[in-house]
Amino acid sequence: MSSQGPCSCCQNETDQQKMERIGQIIEDYRHKEGNLIQILHMAQGIYGYLPMELMEFISDRLGKPLSEVHGVATFYSFFSTKPRGENTIRVCLGTACYVRGGRKIVERLQDILGIEVGETTQDQKFTLEVMRCIGACGLAPAITINDRVYKQVNPEKLQTIIEKYY
Repeated sequence: MSSQGPCSCCQNETDQQKMERIGQIIEDYRHKEGNLIQILHMAQGIYGYLPMELMEFISDRLGKPLSEVHGVATFYSFFSTKPRGENTIRVCLGTACYVRGGRKIVERLQDILGIEVGETTQDQKFTLEVMRCIGACGLAPAITINDRVYKQVNPEKLQTIIEKYY
């Protein structure tokens, strides 16, 4: 499951319907070894992210301390405790990308999107993140949007790239 918003089948469900489905998943996985990560993963797929109320619900239903549920949800990078955008933009700040202007890419994206790194736009269209290396060092600087890599990016190209996702 991607780290983006809820799956398409869950987007039209009410919060109550989502919680009922997550409750059923908890019942189905209650007695399985290592169930917490599986439950959190499926809950995030349904809900789109893991807000505190959802972690409390999972904690109560599993009879596990909230600190354990929250600890797992915040430890693993594939879980998000904040709503995520439909598209995730990751700017590479590995050595080659940083030296060739990665920081300027971040700054320009912050201006275009009106958000800081780690935030999501008001319209839930984009989440902005940085990453250490995407393996495109020879064509730096690079960014990814979802799973697509854009190489030799410069601040002037960003507006055109972003417009493709509207």
